[in-house]
Amino acid sequence: MRVNPEDTVDTHFTRLKPDQRRALAKLGIRTIHDMLYHFPARYENAGPTGTIAGISAGSEVTLYGTVRKPDIRRTWKSRRPIAEAWLEDASGKIKMMWFSQPYIAKTLHDGMVVKVSGRVAGTGTKVYLANPEIDKSPIVPEDIHDSLFSKGETPEETLYPIYPESQGVSSLWFLHAVRKIFETNVHERIEDPIPQEVLERYNLPTLSSALVFIHAPRQLTDATAARKRFAFEEVFALQIMMQQRRRALLKEEALPVAVNRPALADFIASFPFPATKAQMRAIEAIAADFEKTHPMLRLLEGDVGSGKTAVAAATAYLVATSLPKNRVAGTLQVAYLCPTEILAKQHFSTFVSYFKDHPIPIGLITGSECRKFPSRVRYEESAKLSKAAFKKMVANGEIPIVIGTHAIIEKSLSFKYFAYAIIDEQHRFGIVHRQKLATKGVIAPHLLSMTATPIPRTLALTIYGDLDLTVLDEMPAGRKPVATEIVGPEKRERAYERVREELSVGHQAYVICPRIDEPDPAKELALQAKSVKAEAARLKREIFKEATIDILHSKMKLPEKEETMNRFEKGDIDILVATSVVEVGVNVPNATAILIEGAERFGLAQLHQLRGRVLRSTHQSYCFALPESFGQATKDRMKAFTTAKNGFELAEYDLALRGAGELVGGKQWGVSDIAMEALKNIKLVEAARTEATQLIAKDPELKNHPVLALRALAADRDMHLE
Repeated sequence: MRVNPEDTVDTHFTRLKPDQRRALAKLGIRTIHDMLYHFPARYENAGPTGTIAGISAGSEVTLYGTVRKPDIRRTWKSRRPIAEAWLEDASGKIKMMWFSQPYIAKTLHDGMVVKVSGRVAGTGTKVYLANPEIDKSPIVPEDIHDSLFSKGETPEETLYPIYPESQGVSSLWFLHAVRKIFETNVHERIEDPIPQEVLERYNLPTLSSALVFIHAPRQLTDATAARKRFAFEEVFALQIMMQQRRRALLKEEALPVAVNRPALADFIASFPFPATKAQMRAIEAIAADFEKTHPMLRLLEGDVGSGKTAVAAATAYLVATSLPKNRVAGTLQVAYLCPTEILAKQHFSTFVSYFKDHPIPIGLITGSECRKFPSRVRYEESAKLSKAAFKKMVANGEIPIVIGTHAIIEKSLSFKYFAYAIIDEQHRFGIVHRQKLATKGVIAPHLLSMTATPIPRTLALTIYGDLDLTVLDEMPAGRKPVATEIVGPEKRERAYERVREELSVGHQAYVICPRIDEPDPAKELALQAKSVKAEAARLKREIFKEATIDILHSKMKLPEKEETMNRFEKGDIDILVATSVVEVGVNVPNATAILIEGAERFGLAQLHQLRGRVLRSTHQSYCFALPESFGQATKDRMKAFTTAKNGFELAEYDLALRGAGELVGGKQWGVSDIAMEALKNIKLVEAARTEATQLIAKDPELKNHPVLALRALAADRDMHLE
């Protein structure tokens, strides 16, 4: 029977069990094509491994065997929990021990076949495996003796793939399933979406060859070449989709914004601080875009504290003072979309301070309330409105600047002269929200996406390929770099002493914890990350007895969060113990010290955001990172955290070290792991972008490239999945 790429897996694998069907669905595998695009995560050598009888103390070993008698015990003196089990093979048995990791014993059962890798500790006859890594669904060499992948080879030369699994389908299942698919030669009948001339230009393998190389590499260079090809394919498809979208938008007509530069200069001069050169360059770039006939598409990247909100305010001023075409009353309108209610209210307050000397109404809409500045009663204050009244005023064009949360993109809120959309913390929304906001008006608005999360150039070119990029690479005058220190357990008191000194001069501090509550003792975890509730109680009881301490975390109700933040902003709270909920948008200039517990649990970009909470004034501020473990990876990352000059350096480091997933989350964007890894290669991304731009210029609707059109459509669909 002829097998086609779009045949369902059920059609080809008729003996699938219900749990296998569920597992494949969870992994997004529906068709034979999907199965072939489910790539291995890594490869292992299928050569012979050691036996238990042949090991020696101090050596690194890999062993296959059967688990016997998994258990948990505690050491006699320290009561330290230990997970232990025996590993048995035909030659003998050896004890395995995991210190302070009792949960491991609960994941093992007697008779389980495993692969174990680790160091042999102990001496003489009392040797054991210390904290070994354990693979609970190993592919042993015997499993692949008849594999398609080892024809004519000895096991020592054979690489075998390790696939991402789900409960019900193991890596070994995928190995045999893919072998069965290859036997039908269906991979040779899938049309290649990459044009032949592009493959030749960059020396990339064809699709059929790449599929064999990635699933059945004879050597690691085969797999590397295939992964490079598939990475290029995905980034290329994304760029095709981005360039099509950009081309379509640039054909549209924007509402003309009157750029009155003298009035703009007066507005900027009224800021409570002098604008930086970087801010002025950004404002001018946006103003120049306003003067064009098509909508602006721009991404504004700025490090923590670089002044993006001021750029947004200045450019919003231009729009809110522009009259609609052929109208003598009313002005163009601005929508400013924020990811959280706390941030929306903060930006509303900031805009009020910027516009207090300029008679331009500003509105706030969130899930809980609507407000308008100025109040009819007192000009310097805002007034609370009903949602119905607020929406009516916006629909009539009476409120030129509207700041809010997701409530802005609700269908029930309509604008009369919508001309400018600003999205703050763009990476928290995704393309769907951006498009919903862009369709609020009759005509496509100018779009400014902003992010304080530094993004490497490769990632910006890929994820925001349809946007022009502007970077705020300068800090406001007088800002001192945060003094950052990595603190081990023996130096913890030094960090506490610095906090006491800051409190003594009237300043405030944050303490960040990775979790909210203490874990359930019945489900004891290996690494006891500090919790907000327990740490706040401990600090009050033992360390800062005279200080006022309160907590903030995501499980609190919004009114509780707001009350706590208001008290902290007013100075009624000395130390705020919180989760990373304060990562973005919390602005308390009087807070000058931050302690980050379990620092290795946070990404570098996140650590940088947290440190930015104390970069809000001209005071010298301090950041203490307190990791729980000090392995080499942690040491390297913490060193980067202390030495990087800015967030962009940290982002590039994180990309090189851990991949792009930590920066924005591949799943959020519909970008695969293989493409995320490719973002470390600026030449690959720029080549894909160049090829996509040139191809779309010649064939905008891809009439001559139907397979590529389908691939770009799939990329567009993946990026829209929420």
